[in-house]
Amino acid sequence: MIETHGLRQTSAHYSRMGPQECERIHAGCLEVLERVGVEVHDERAREILVKGGGKADGIRVRLPEHLVRWALETAPSRMTLCDRNGKVAGIYNKNHLVIEERTRWGMLYGAEAPVFQCDFGRVACAICFDLNFDELRLKYVAQRPDLIVFSSMYHGGLMQAYWAYSCRAHFVGACSGLPSAILSPAGEILATTTNYFSCVTATVNLDCALIHLDYNWDKIRAMTDKYGPKVKMHDPGLLGAVLISSETTEFTINDMIKEFGIELLDDYFRRALDHRHAPGNIEGTA
Repeated sequence: MIETHGLRQTSAHYSRMGPQECERIHAGCLEVLERVGVEVHDERAREILVKGGGKADGIRVRLPEHLVRWALETAPSRMTLCDRNGKVAGIYNKNHLVIEERTRWGMLYGAEAPVFQCDFGRVACAICFDLNFDELRLKYVAQRPDLIVFSSMYHGGLMQAYWAYSCRAHFVGACSGLPSAILSPAGEILATTTNYFSCVTATVNLDCALIHLDYNWDKIRAMTDKYGPKVKMHDPGLLGAVLISSETTEFTINDMIKEFGIELLDDYFRRALDHRHAPGNIEGTA
């Protein structure tokens, strides 16, 4: 027998838990943390918890209800980006909270969409529910980060590829209990976790650009004929756009774009829109 939303079911089916079920689980967790506690193997972590009001018995730390509630109410939904030396390179506060994060836990919506300059490139961040909103995505489209880092309890499905492609950026996802992947600016998965391995790495080249094949065919041929393996073109198929990259430290992909007059994908789309709106080009207009 299964009970959900106060109703009894004789067979299992999917149903979201209501507020009463969520509150019962929450209350049960508070009771376990206060009466049973949790084993904390790191000594420094135990010291912090005890200093905050927890009670230690060996490696077991019991956390009073008021302490847990205070921590939940004051913890920000935040991503901290650290450099290679462990120093803070930037802090991003989640722009798009789930409503209950504000109404129940007292969190505030982040106001900024910063892009952080690192020694390898420019990095933007997104957290969980953020991935559903164009308001944040379009800010990153305008700022052109090289890499978007996504931390979440929610996967986002096709939205990951959409963000990578529309922002013209590599995308790295870290999704709790779900597949986590590294995507190219073309929206392709370059590497992903599996049911056996929860971590994944990949070497990516951030010195790249998306271009459309239209009007660039001869320029691409000239570039590859002259520089051979020092440049690379990757076609994801079906998209009409390809990813070009510099495979050498002798020159950047922007150097190649200038040398051969290659038109970037965004410049091509902008030119096409301008042509559409030119006088006399739209039906019913003079």
